[in-house]
Amino acid sequence: MTSIQNQFDPVLRKSISNKKQVAIIPVGSIEQHGAHLPVSTDTDIVTEVAKRIAEKKGYLLLPTISYGVSYEHAPFFHLSISQSTLKKVLIDLCESLFQNNIKTVFIINGHHGNQNAIKNIDVKLGKLAKNKIKVFSFSYWHFMKRDFDHAGFVETSLMLAISKNVKMKLAKKGLITDSMTKQEIKKLGKLANKSFPKVTKNGVWGDPRNATKSNGKTILAEIIENLAKKCQTCLTGHSS
Repeated sequence: MTSIQNQFDPVLRKSISNKKQVAIIPVGSIEQHGAHLPVSTDTDIVTEVAKRIAEKKGYLLLPTISYGVSYEHAPFFHLSISQSTLKKVLIDLCESLFQNNIKTVFIINGHHGNQNAIKNIDVKLGKLAKNKIKVFSFSYWHFMKRDFDHAGFVETSLMLAISKNVKMKLAKKGLITDSMTKQEIKKLGKLANKSFPKVTKNGVWGDPRNATKSNGKTILAEIIENLAKKCQTCLTGHSS
C-alpha cells in the first residue's frame, strides 16, 4: 500500500511507470452522529476501510474526501457540499489520475447521502476518457451481513474498534425498526433522506448502547474480506 499524500514525486512516478497501479478514493462526510460519536465518524470509518483494502491489495491510497452530501441532517450539525459538487470533484480526480497513467480507480463511500453522487460515475468517466479508465464505486456497508444504521450498534462498534473518540456514556437508543415491515422501513428511509432528525428525533438510527470494540473488529474484518474479494473480481474476473 502506498499512501499518496506521504510520497515524493520521483518515487510516485517511478512506481507508476513500473507497473499498472490501482487507486482508491475514500469519500466520507462531516455530520452529526448522536451525542456519543464525533461528526467525523463516516470519514473515520471509510478511511480505515480504504486503508486496509489498500494494504491488503497493494493499491495507491488517496487522501479521503471528508465532506459529503449531508443536508438531510439539518438542523443538527453538518458541513455539506452539493451532489453535483461531489460528483465533479470525483470526476476531476479520476481524470487527473488517468493523466498520471493510473487507469483503475475504486471509489469507497462511507456516507449514505453520497450514493447518488457516485451513481453511474463510471459511465460519465467512460465517455470523457473514451473507456480507457475503469472506475468502480462501492459503499462499504453493502459488504456486511448486518443492516446499516446511523450511530447505532454497527457504526458505534466500528468506531470503538478504530478510535478512542467515542463517549459511550452518552449513547442513547434511537429509531428502532425491528418490528417494522420492509415497506415501512423503506418509507421511513425516504423521509429520512429529507429530514433525518424528523424521523429519528435524536439523530440516531438504531441502538448503540450494547456496541463493543470486539463486535467492531468482527464487522470490520467481514467488510474488508468481502470488499477485497469484490475489488479482485472487478480487476480479474475472479476472486482471490
